Amino acid sequence: MSDRRRRARMALPLITAAGVSYASNAAFGAAVAVGAVDNRRIRWVHHALYIVTSSLTTVALAASAIERRAAGLALLPAVGPLIVLPYAGGQLRRHAAVAGSAAPAYATALVLAWRSR
Repeated sequence: MSDRRRRARMALPLITAAGVSYASNAAFGAAVAVGAVDNRRIRWVHHALYIVTSSLTTVALAASAIERRAAGLALLPAVGPLIVLPYAGGQLRRHAAVAGSAAPAYATALVLAWRSR
Protein backbone atom coordinates (compact mmCIF):
# COMPACT_ATOMS: atom_id res chain seq x y z
CA MET A 1 0.00 0.00 0.00
CA SER A 2 1.42 3.40 -0.91
CA ASP A 3 2.29 5.97 1.74
CA ARG A 4 -0.44 8.29 0.48
CA ARG A 5 -3.16 5.64 0.84
CA ARG A 6 -1.93 4.75 4.34
CA ARG A 7 -2.13 8.40 5.39
CA ALA A 8 -5.55 8.73 3.83
CA ARG A 9 -6.82 6.12 6.24
CA MET A 10 -5.70 7.91 9.42
CA ALA A 11 -8.21 10.75 9.75
CA LEU A 12 -11.32 8.60 10.19
CA PRO A 13 -10.06 6.52 13.13
CA LEU A 14 -8.47 9.54 14.77
CA ILE A 15 -11.61 11.67 14.51
CA THR A 16 -13.63 8.74 15.81
CA ALA A 17 -11.23 8.23 18.72
CA ALA A 18 -11.36 11.94 19.57
CA GLY A 19 -15.17 11.87 19.51
CA VAL A 20 -15.36 8.76 21.67
CA SER A 21 -12.86 10.25 24.13
CA TYR A 22 -14.88 13.47 24.33
CA ALA A 23 -18.11 11.53 24.88
CA SER A 24 -16.45 9.39 27.57
CA ASN A 25 -15.15 12.43 29.38
CA ALA A 26 -18.53 14.16 29.18
CA ALA A 27 -20.29 11.04 30.47
CA PHE A 28 -17.84 10.72 33.35
CA GLY A 29 -18.26 14.41 34.21
CA ALA A 30 -22.04 14.13 34.07
CA ALA A 31 -21.96 11.04 36.31
CA VAL A 32 -19.88 12.96 38.85
CA ALA A 33 -22.21 15.97 38.62
CA VAL A 34 -25.33 13.94 39.39
CA GLY A 35 -23.62 11.99 42.15
CA ALA A 36 -23.57 8.61 40.43
CA VAL A 37 -19.77 8.53 40.70
CA ASP A 38 -17.72 9.73 43.66
CA ASN A 39 -14.48 10.97 42.17
CA ARG A 40 -12.78 12.29 45.30
CA ARG A 41 -10.12 9.57 45.09
CA ILE A 42 -10.12 9.23 41.32
CA ARG A 43 -10.21 12.86 40.20
CA TRP A 44 -7.21 12.10 38.01
CA VAL A 45 -9.43 10.00 35.71
CA HIS A 46 -11.34 13.05 34.51
CA HIS A 47 -8.09 14.95 34.03
CA ALA A 48 -6.51 12.05 32.15
CA LEU A 49 -9.55 11.82 29.87
CA TYR A 50 -9.23 15.55 29.19
CA ILE A 51 -5.57 15.13 28.20
CA VAL A 52 -6.39 12.15 25.98
CA THR A 53 -9.27 14.07 24.35
CA SER A 54 -7.12 17.13 23.72
CA SER A 55 -4.27 15.03 22.32
CA LEU A 56 -6.50 12.98 20.05
CA THR A 57 -8.25 16.11 18.81
CA THR A 58 -4.91 17.73 17.96
CA VAL A 59 -3.65 14.64 16.13
CA ALA A 60 -6.99 14.25 14.31
CA LEU A 61 -6.78 17.88 13.18
CA ALA A 62 -3.25 17.35 11.90
CA ALA A 63 -4.21 14.16 10.03
CA SER A 64 -7.25 15.88 8.54
CA ALA A 65 -5.13 18.80 7.39
CA ILE A 66 -2.61 16.46 5.75
CA GLU A 67 -5.41 14.56 4.03
CA ARG A 68 -7.40 17.73 3.30
CA ARG A 69 -10.55 16.37 4.93
CA ALA A 70 -13.53 18.61 5.66
CA ALA A 71 -14.12 16.74 8.90
CA GLY A 72 -10.97 18.36 10.27
CA LEU A 73 -12.39 21.81 9.64
CA ALA A 74 -15.54 20.78 11.46
CA LEU A 75 -13.43 19.68 14.44
CA LEU A 76 -11.57 22.98 14.61
CA PRO A 77 -14.18 24.83 16.75
CA ALA A 78 -13.67 22.26 19.51
CA VAL A 79 -10.16 23.60 20.07
CA GLY A 80 -11.43 26.82 21.68
CA PRO A 81 -13.38 25.13 24.49
CA LEU A 82 -10.56 22.66 25.06
CA ILE A 83 -8.11 25.53 25.53
CA VAL A 84 -10.44 27.53 27.81
CA LEU A 85 -11.65 24.58 29.90
CA PRO A 86 -8.75 24.43 32.40
CA TYR A 87 -9.31 28.12 33.17
CA ALA A 88 -13.10 27.83 33.51
CA GLY A 89 -12.78 26.41 37.01
CA GLY A 90 -14.70 23.60 38.61
CA GLN A 91 -17.99 25.41 39.05
CA LEU A 92 -20.53 23.04 37.54
CA ARG A 93 -22.51 25.42 35.34
CA ARG A 94 -19.51 27.19 33.83
CA HIS A 95 -17.49 24.00 33.40
CA ALA A 96 -20.42 22.16 31.78
CA ALA A 97 -21.22 25.10 29.49
CA VAL A 98 -17.66 25.42 28.22
CA ALA A 99 -17.21 21.65 27.83
CA GLY A 100 -20.61 21.24 26.19
CA SER A 101 -19.90 23.95 23.64
CA ALA A 102 -17.48 21.55 21.93
CA ALA A 103 -20.15 18.89 21.39
CA PRO A 104 -21.51 20.24 18.07
CA ALA A 105 -18.00 20.30 16.60
CA TYR A 106 -17.36 16.67 17.54
CA ALA A 107 -20.77 15.56 16.27
CA THR A 108 -20.35 17.38 12.95
CA ALA A 109 -16.81 16.06 12.48
CA LEU A 110 -17.96 12.49 13.14
CA VAL A 111 -20.83 12.76 10.66
CA LEU A 112 -18.59 14.25 7.96
CA ALA A 113 -15.82 11.74 8.56
CA TRP A 114 -18.09 8.71 8.39
CA ARG A 115 -20.01 10.00 5.36
CA SER A 116 -16.83 10.52 3.37
CA ARG A 117 -15.29 7.14 4.10
